[in-house]
Amino acid sequence: MPEQKNWTLKSIAKDLGVSNATVSNAFNRPDQLSEKKRNEILAACQKLGYSGPNRAAQSLRKGQFNIVALVLPDSVAYMVTDPVASKFVKGVSLILEKNQVNLLLFSGISENINAVVDFVDGFICYGSPRNTELIEQLRLTRKKVVTADFDIDRKASVGIDNENAAFEIAQLALHSKNDHVAVLGLRLLDTQLTCRVYDTPNLDIHCSIAHQRLLGYKRAINAIGGQLSEDRVWNIPESSHHFALIAVKEALHSIPRPNVMLCMSDLIALTALQEVKAMGLSVPEDIRIVGFDGIDEALRSNPPLTTIHQNSEEKGIKAAELFINKATHAERIPYQIERGKSC
Repeated sequence: MPEQKNWTLKSIAKDLGVSNATVSNAFNRPDQLSEKKRNEILAACQKLGYSGPNRAAQSLRKGQFNIVALVLPDSVAYMVTDPVASKFVKGVSLILEKNQVNLLLFSGISENINAVVDFVDGFICYGSPRNTELIEQLRLTRKKVVTADFDIDRKASVGIDNENAAFEIAQLALHSKNDHVAVLGLRLLDTQLTCRVYDTPNLDIHCSIAHQRLLGYKRAINAIGGQLSEDRVWNIPESSHHFALIAVKEALHSIPRPNVMLCMSDLIALTALQEVKAMGLSVPEDIRIVGFDGIDEALRSNPPLTTIHQNSEEKGIKAAELFINKATHAERIPYQIERGKSC
């Protein structure tokens, strides 16, 4: 038979001398054919280079694609290097793969969801995307949406109590109302700059875990009669050593030098530990430091970091289960305080 590159169901059936339904059944409904007949048709199709009916067209007709878009808070390139995000993605993948659903990573800096909305069954959104316009698009789409670490009134969501967790970890670090506190925040402002935060924007705190944590820190400071100076809060755009080091150095050279550093991620806290020791200071004698996330490196640091451990893999599992089960409720997962020797 002559070679043909662009086979269709109709053309392959005509070439093989069988009906369209027979070819379709060979690929999609094997119980409708004898094993011998099915194997003959599949072998002939393979020889001709025909891999079966157009899956995209089938999915469009059915309105089901078995693909979920995972909207990340930042670029894919950055997020795949983040240890917390990687565990969340692992948890999501474990459940989706069991249910034969594919995962599409979608950047949180994309312009809109229109590029993929017609080809996915819905979205799992991990954290507030850097492009805040995506939040309203996700709020309005008719597709299924599950959010993690923030809420957009779509009912299905999962996360921890960030404000209370920050309150509890700050209580461990604070000893006196006279403590000089520095808050090393993560994405408190919509900017790629590491800078001081003199005035936090009037944002919906349900969309920002950073602002929830800041509220928790402030509540702990107020509880002991202390006060957080307006020039002692830093915005760090990414949880990375490079950006964190800029804020850490500036904080440590402030007057008066802070003796408490409340860090919104373990990677920021580990950078602070490293720089404090480089300056010849001791932790926790000179400066008390706490983190947030509970990554493995925090437990291996010297001294071991006091931090909030949130099970990001479990969070990913729960988010995917909420999606698969078409849930319409919010769930809180527990967190634990890992008591190290940094405060």
